[in-house]
Amino acid sequence: MSRLKRIVDSYMQKVSGLKEHCDRCLRTERWGGSVVLMIVDAAFTSIGLNYFTAVVPKVEEFSRKFVETERIRSLKDLAKADMDELRKVWRNRRSWKIAKEIASYLSTVSEDDKTALRTWAKSAKLEDWRDDPIGRIKGVGLVTFQYLRMMGGVDTVMPDKIVKRVINEILKKAGYKPVNDDIEFIKRTEELALACGYRPIELCWMTWLIQPEGKLMRMEKYSKILSKI
Repeated sequence: MSRLKRIVDSYMQKVSGLKEHCDRCLRTERWGGSVVLMIVDAAFTSIGLNYFTAVVPKVEEFSRKFVETERIRSLKDLAKADMDELRKVWRNRRSWKIAKEIASYLSTVSEDDKTALRTWAKSAKLEDWRDDPIGRIKGVGLVTFQYLRMMGGVDTVMPDKIVKRVINEILKKAGYKPVNDDIEFIKRTEELALACGYRPIELCWMTWLIQPEGKLMRMEKYSKILSKI
C-alpha cells in the first residue's frame, strides 16, 4: 500500500489548491451556487465535448442571457423554458431535453433548488442508478448520474474515460489490475482514495486537471475559470 500511496501522492502534488474546488463542489456551490447552472453544465458535459473550451463558455453565455436577466430563476423555470429559445445558446436538443427533465424531476423534490439536488443525491443509490428517477432519463448515463451526485454533496467519482485512464494507470504502476467495469471502478477508486488519505472527489478532479493542453496543465491554464466553477 505504501507504494500505491507514493504513486498517488506524486500525482496529487501536481494539483495543489485542488481541495477548495472539491469543497465548493461538495457544498453545492459551483457556479455561484446556481443549481440551474450546475444542471445545464451536466447536460452539456454529457455529450462529450471539451469541458473548458466548449462547455464552460456556453454555460457562461446561458447564465448571461437567462439567469442574470432573471428569465430563468429556478429549476421550475428551466423545466418550462422554451426549447427554441434555449437552442439559441446551445444547439444540441438532446442536452436541453436532459436538462429540462432533470429540472422537472428535482423541482418536485423541494421548492428550494439546492435542497432538491442535495436531497436527491443523498438518497440516490449507485447500484440502482438505472432505476433512479434521474438515472432513467434518456441520455443520462452513469457518468452524468455521478457528476450530479458529486455536485449534490456526495464524495464519489465519475467513471469517465479520463478518470478511468489515469486511475488505472496508477493501479498498474503499483502492480494492481486495472478495473474496467464502471460500478466496480467507482468502488475501487473510492477505496483507493481513502486508503491513501484523500477524498474520492479529489482523485476524480485531479485526473482532469493534470491533463495537458498545449504547454500547460489544465490546473494552470484554467486557474481563473476554476475559481468560478
